[in-house]
Amino acid sequence: MAACEVCGNEYDKAFTVTMTGQTHTFDSFECAAHALAPACAHCGCRVIGHGVEDGDVVYCCAHCAKIAGPTELRDRV
Repeated sequence: MAACEVCGNEYDKAFTVTMTGQTHTFDSFECAAHALAPACAHCGCRVIGHGVEDGDVVYCCAHCAKIAGPTELRDRV
C-alpha cells in the first residue's frame, strides 16, 4: 500500500500522477486536485476546469479576472 502525500492515508488503491517530471502519490482525486490544481489568482479556489489565463496568471472564471484587472478575458463557450 502507498501513502497519500496530502493526507497520509495508506490506501490499496492509491495512484500516481506524473507532472513536470515529478511523481506524486494520492489516495483520491480530491487530494490530487488540492496538491496539483492551480489556484485562482483572485478568489483562491482550485481551478479544476478550464479557467482563464492572462499570461502565467490563472483565474477560475472571467468574472474573477475582471475583478482582478484583466477585462478582455472571456469564459470558454
